Amino acid sequence: MEALINRYKRLLAATSTGCVRSLMNDIHWDARLVAIRGARGVGKTTLMLQFLKLHYADDWKTALYASLDSAYFTQHSLSELAELFYQRGGKHLFLDEVHKYPSWSREIKNIYDEYPDLKIVFSGSSLLKILNAEADLSRRCISYDMQGLSYREYLLFYHQIDIPPYSLDEILFESDRVCMEVNEKCRPLAYFQEYLQNGYYPFYMEGGGDYYTRIENVVNMILEIELPQQCGVDVGNIRKVKSLLAILSSEVPLMVDITKLSALAEMSRTTLLTYLQYLNRAKLIHLLYSDLFSLKKLQKPDKIYMENTNLLYALSLKEVNKGTLREVFMVNQLSYCHRIEYCTRSADYTVDGKYVIEVGGKNKDGRQIARENNAFIAADDTEYAFGNKIPLWAFGFLY
Repeated sequence: MEALINRYKRLLAATSTGCVRSLMNDIHWDARLVAIRGARGVGKTTLMLQFLKLHYADDWKTALYASLDSAYFTQHSLSELAELFYQRGGKHLFLDEVHKYPSWSREIKNIYDEYPDLKIVFSGSSLLKILNAEADLSRRCISYDMQGLSYREYLLFYHQIDIPPYSLDEILFESDRVCMEVNEKCRPLAYFQEYLQNGYYPFYMEGGGDYYTRIENVVNMILEIELPQQCGVDVGNIRKVKSLLAILSSEVPLMVDITKLSALAEMSRTTLLTYLQYLNRAKLIHLLYSDLFSLKKLQKPDKIYMENTNLLYALSLKEVNKGTLREVFMVNQLSYCHRIEYCTRSADYTVDGKYVIEVGGKNKDGRQIARENNAFIAADDTEYAFGNKIPLWAFGFLY
């Protein structure tokens, strides 16, 4: 255990708290069991270490961080660690990379039941199953999903421009005020393209190699390790999954023709639909449906997007289309805290079942959505709102 404590101290010493993700303020850290899920590279480990440094920096007895991919767990079980930590007065146990520990859900459940005074925070892959894991933790656990930096967070992290988040209603119905307040602090269009290309993954700040190569490495880790471990994908089919992702990254947003896509990816229809769901859960793509509550979700999606704009630049075999870029940005930012569906009528999206949003350039007019209620245009290349035409970048201030 001393080896874990020493590693924890080294990690804490190297952790900066200069910029902290907004999610930190949303998490109920005092709950007995907290889960933080997210794709590789979005900053889960940093978030946990920052919280520990801010609240337990000099308290080595009651708080401990451990990554479950540590060599320590080749000789010791998680249950052993929890018992020893508790006996020494431990109160707050932070567990990282739990998906790399085979019996994580069962042992965490047992620890939760046996040590009612011990609070546990654990993080893992976006593929992590809490409801249908070996031991169902859903009734015991408060779960949070973490994604990459919003445009607002990017401005804070990369340019030290601190602007508070806005609710969707503020952006839609108080857009004049929102745009005025943001433009008083920065020129939002000056940084927007840079964010779309390089601003989503926090590890861009670390340097240490080509950013897109690091994204490709993250994708390969998800495909080659996490999908086989978490979803049971046959390693012999990983090449086909990579081929499928390459097709999607060059073609999205894609109106889905399952027959054509199956042929291109050399997969059966059933296998293709299954793998699309896995890629969606892995936060590599986003599947959009016209009705999230219908049985149609069990069939084919209406549209497929890459999960974020940086993935587009890293993986696409073609020059990135500007219209595609706008749509991927909107789906990514809106889907984090809102229900977004493909609009089968006059616009691109329906949000929370009550707003209709069309995405386009600065010259996009409102004729297409003229007969819709609560209809808005998200317009690129503009700094200020005009009526129901709202700058595209403003939707990057939702979190």
